Amino acid sequence: MKNSAILLISCPDAKGEVATIADFVYRHNGNILHADEHADEESGLFLMRVEFDPKDFDINLSEPDLADFARYFDPVAAKFQMKWRLALSSRRPRMIIFVSKYDHCLVDLLYRQKSGELACDIPLIISNHADTQPIADFYKISYAIVSVTKENKTEAEARIQSLIDQHRPDFMVLARYMQILSNDFVHRYPQRIINIHHSFLPAFVGARPYHQAFERGVKLIGATSHYVTEVLDDGPIIEQDVVRVSHRDEVEDLIRKGRDLEKVVLSRAVRWHVENRILVYGNKTVVF
Repeated sequence: MKNSAILLISCPDAKGEVATIADFVYRHNGNILHADEHADEESGLFLMRVEFDPKDFDINLSEPDLADFARYFDPVAAKFQMKWRLALSSRRPRMIIFVSKYDHCLVDLLYRQKSGELACDIPLIISNHADTQPIADFYKISYAIVSVTKENKTEAEARIQSLIDQHRPDFMVLARYMQILSNDFVHRYPQRIINIHHSFLPAFVGARPYHQAFERGVKLIGATSHYVTEVLDDGPIIEQDVVRVSHRDEVEDLIRKGRDLEKVVLSRAVRWHVENRILVYGNKTVVF
């Protein structure tokens, strides 16, 4: 695994920001490997991702709090009103997966993680059904069944919260988890819950989007991965893709084609999150 440091920045757009950041890395004996930036004219925001080799860097980047880096970088950040975050590629984030009965996204994520494509650890899978437990057992991952009904939603979410507190994930993925999380729960984890929705948002939000698409007679169907917010299927979009359908396709054909999209779109979003490539501003994302 490569060892690099990733600095993510958002701030009001101003002259000299790129030069200042490059000079900061240079003065502390770092070597920039990749640098990407985007200036959003409408919002007046500047967003940047800088990845550098820390081998000879003269600031201590040891975990857990990166306090030494903050001490040196805070004056630069204050000058340009920067919001910033530093991540180390050598650190493997912990991901909890939520799933219901559909297993295609779960299987895809587990395979990609096992093969090394997703550089993260999976301490737990949470489900409201037992259907996918054999898959978790095959991959030797702990599996918790938390049944959810109309009557026990509060108790079920409290049980889920207890599991999260126990396993301390960095982020969570809803891999076709067919339950709506409460606003209180979502508020605790801003930009830390990734969902896959089986339509090309903002079209066909909510339940049974393939049936909605079939009834509308669309020629393209899609899948969308986004961060979860309090508004259903309305969070910042990370990735989308589409596939063509025709008048010959039935609902079952749409579902079959859509599942292939869902796997790819979700895995891309998770990989970009793990690799610290996503910056959120407003209800949008920039993916570097």
